[in-house]
Amino acid sequence: MKLLENYSINDLKLKNRIVMAPMCMYQVYNKDGVATSFHKSHYVARAIGQVGLIIVEATGVMNNGRITDHCLGLYNDKQIEPLKEIVDAVHCQGSKIAIQLNHAGRKSETTNLRHIGPSAIKFNKNEFNYDEMTKQDINEVIESFKDAAQRANHAGFDALEIHGAHGYLIHQFISPLSNHRSDEYGQDRFLFLKQLISEIKTVWPNEKPILLRISATDYIENGLSVDDWVNFLNENKNLVDCIHVSSGGLVSTKINVYPGYQLPLSKEIKNKTDYITIGVGLINDHELLQASLELDHCDLVASGRELLRNPNLLLDIAKKANRDDLIPFAYKRAYK
Repeated sequence: MKLLENYSINDLKLKNRIVMAPMCMYQVYNKDGVATSFHKSHYVARAIGQVGLIIVEATGVMNNGRITDHCLGLYNDKQIEPLKEIVDAVHCQGSKIAIQLNHAGRKSETTNLRHIGPSAIKFNKNEFNYDEMTKQDINEVIESFKDAAQRANHAGFDALEIHGAHGYLIHQFISPLSNHRSDEYGQDRFLFLKQLISEIKTVWPNEKPILLRISATDYIENGLSVDDWVNFLNENKNLVDCIHVSSGGLVSTKINVYPGYQLPLSKEIKNKTDYITIGVGLINDHELLQASLELDHCDLVASGRELLRNPNLLLDIAKKANRDDLIPFAYKRAYK
């Protein structure tokens, strides 16, 4: 069963192919971006449940880059040690852990802060409440991603995930629906992402993978498409080490959502670019988790909501597959 097999992304060796998808928890009580006791309990519980790779939720590289005041941040040094405690505890259970770095751009709901976006256009039906980014703004955000990556390395994370999906700042630059700039960042809508990753690589160790979360399509005419991503990734073969394939989130539009609805997008990216992919999207039952890998829709499969409901999802699957050897000693009595 592929689901329970080891898998490697470059030098990162995973004990199975289940990934915990990054999900915002909004549990930063003091609004300072610092991880709390909730975060430690939350992530370590999934490591005890033997998840192969845990991806920590969207973490702001700047204060105004957080999605809300209650989201994690990695924009100052006092935020490193609480995250390091989580990393060390997860490693004690044999799981690997990445962190998703993000700037929310025009989707930030942080209070009393200046909000920014690539172009001065209205976001859905909301009142216009953000500034079009200057070159200085762009340089500051890129530098903040680099600094956050360096802090993530100090905290001991095994991998980075760059959040280029769901309508946040990187996605805003890439989509023609939100980027109407006339300068070089409009002429090459992927330039911001390329520069950002290039800077991160100056401080991030070569042996540690960089993942990229993408929205493969905007689901709207004249928006970002799978072909845009295929062409870009084929032109930039060594940009990152793995593509985490999601979709949507930039503008309000109707999406036909069903279990595994994003897996065909992952399969297309995988087959047309040769990049390692992570599949995601309402993959909630054992059979669909297995099928996503056996049918080569992806190389790794991410679960979100189901791992919230059941931190021991993998142990249930292992028991069903008669792999009692994968169940930790402390929990074996529950699976006799």
